[in-house]
Amino acid sequence: MSCEVTSRRNLAHLIVAGIFSVCLAGPALAQQNPTGPPSGAGPPPNNNPNLQDRFRQVDESKLRSAELDVGVEEANQKRVQAAILNMKEDFKRIQVLRNDIARNLVAHKPLDYRLISDQTAEINKRADRLNVYMLAKATEDKEQNNPSDVKSEEMIEALVKLCKLIDSFTENPALKNAATVEAKEIEKAKEDKARADRDLLAIVKLSESIHKKSDSLKGPK
Repeated sequence: MSCEVTSRRNLAHLIVAGIFSVCLAGPALAQQNPTGPPSGAGPPPNNNPNLQDRFRQVDESKLRSAELDVGVEEANQKRVQAAILNMKEDFKRIQVLRNDIARNLVAHKPLDYRLISDQTAEINKRADRLNVYMLAKATEDKEQNNPSDVKSEEMIEALVKLCKLIDSFTENPALKNAATVEAKEIEKAKEDKARADRDLLAIVKLSESIHKKSDSLKGPK
């Protein structure tokens, strides 16, 4: 509505400016031709019948441009909202999977490699998608950048480490207080974001390694 009102106001200004210039041009022309025919004796003024159509076209063009701008903005807002919903879903689901893994470990249940394979595959997929939005920077930690393959006797230790990484990531203040950080806390916020990046990248790599190993150990159905 405001775009339409603005366009119509601009059109009104153009019309007023046009009328004003015509009114000024009249006396000027009369002064340039003092010996010309008296008023009403000459031919009628050369009115342009397309003037109003031209103004209408300008008005419609501006309205179409404004509508396109509004459409682009609405599309961007929808994409942002969809991304936020996806992030929230991934964030929550990773915690649920972490709790399921931890619960089985605490209960000292025999390792169900098929279940672990499915759980870590989903964690990997969702963590990787979170990384698309967060653009986590690669860590300089060579061990985290190039984790060794998980051995079967290291499976429980690797699962415990994965749970701790998920805890550290999901509880990071950088993911909770990003909108309320004060100037004096910017450096601390940068440190928190760097740690969140390291944790997320480590989750992606470790979950992939655990998934591959458990997938090889799960056996036939």
